[in-house]
Amino acid sequence: MRPYDIIKTKRDKGRNTREEIEFMIKGYLDNIIPDYQISAWLMAIFFNHLNEEESFNLTDVMLKSGDLIDLSQIKGKKIDKHSTGGVGDKTTLAIAPMVATLGIKVAKLSGRALGHTGGTIDKLEAIPGFRSSLSTQEFIKIANDVGVVVAGQTGNIAPADKKLYSLRDATATVEELSLIASSIMSKKLAVLSDGIVLDIKVGSGAFMKDIDKAKELGRIMLNISKKYNKKAVALITNMNQPLGNKIGNALEVLEAIETVKGNGPRDFSKLCLELSAYMVELSGIIPYKEAKEKLKKNIEDGSVKEKMKEWIKAQGGNELVVEEPYKYLEISENVVEFSSPQKGYITSINTEKVGSASMVLGAGREKKEDAIDTTVGIEILKKLGDRVEKGEPIAKLYVGSKSHVDNSLKFLKEAYKIEEQLPENLENKVIFDVLFN
Repeated sequence: MRPYDIIKTKRDKGRNTREEIEFMIKGYLDNIIPDYQISAWLMAIFFNHLNEEESFNLTDVMLKSGDLIDLSQIKGKKIDKHSTGGVGDKTTLAIAPMVATLGIKVAKLSGRALGHTGGTIDKLEAIPGFRSSLSTQEFIKIANDVGVVVAGQTGNIAPADKKLYSLRDATATVEELSLIASSIMSKKLAVLSDGIVLDIKVGSGAFMKDIDKAKELGRIMLNISKKYNKKAVALITNMNQPLGNKIGNALEVLEAIETVKGNGPRDFSKLCLELSAYMVELSGIIPYKEAKEKLKKNIEDGSVKEKMKEWIKAQGGNELVVEEPYKYLEISENVVEFSSPQKGYITSINTEKVGSASMVLGAGREKKEDAIDTTVGIEILKKLGDRVEKGEPIAKLYVGSKSHVDNSLKFLKEAYKIEEQLPENLENKVIFDVLFN
């Protein structure tokens, strides 16, 4: 078997067998097949794609290149959630305690921020004392005792995907849908949960810009999960404006806390409720509609708030942050306003630029080794469809000592489009579609 022949087959729109895919991935991981041949293969895949069987085989080979996380010692149903990433996406912080109040276990491995999208672990570490680095024994005990545990990803989950992704990033082949699906699912399926809810973001602040392509990505991932006999559902959700009103680590913790108390922004609260209800339904314990009503009740009666406190305490954090977030969360007091240059209506937001505005303040990372300032970020005061007057504040910037304020304001100025008339067809849905496997 030669890399040349495998590359040529895919270049000529042929199908790579499981053995060929395994040969390429294992050879690359073992430093036997060089970068330039894998790059050529990736480019052939980019133009000619992988079919359903090839996507499954690539996922399976990458998944089996590393560790599998066995959750069998955790009692009850374990349901995972994955988001493709967006600006202001702090859903895990709110939905994990929501779902846990109905007896479903959320035992989750999450990542850190890179680029304009935030990382769940960075956000959680804005809570005083919170520990994301846990031993296997601690992870299992907290999951069993509390029903919620979120830790940092281990270094040996799907190492083949990690190495392949770095090459995709360098060779302009990241956007290919079957490669995206295999990358995501190789990591999610390595954690042996009972089901997965996929939150596929689409819009100006998401990796996917087109709804039809987002749906196609969802279908590929659902087909892969089906071959593993894993229950899954994919929600296609709106990222044409920031999710919620706050962007930045401590600020997003604050918003998640307000949401579990029933005081969150409408769009974020709605999405959390929907994701949570589908997670509960996948468990097979409570159907979707009943789950939604029970979750609303548990927010209203304070059960979710108490579960969040229990979870934070179990991972070493100060649970009083839930009762008095402004007292215990460190948020910069140096505030700069971004004001509207004209009167009119906000008709579009380039959400990626808003994310970049937050990143250059210090809330995100351009490179993996960059340090994050958890105290900085942006509070969005006006969103799509809102009317503004000239000079009226659109956003507040929470600024740190190393923040690039001028660059942040420049990104925000470029992000907002303000017009005299509000378009009749302004799309402002939270959820575009729901796909099942």
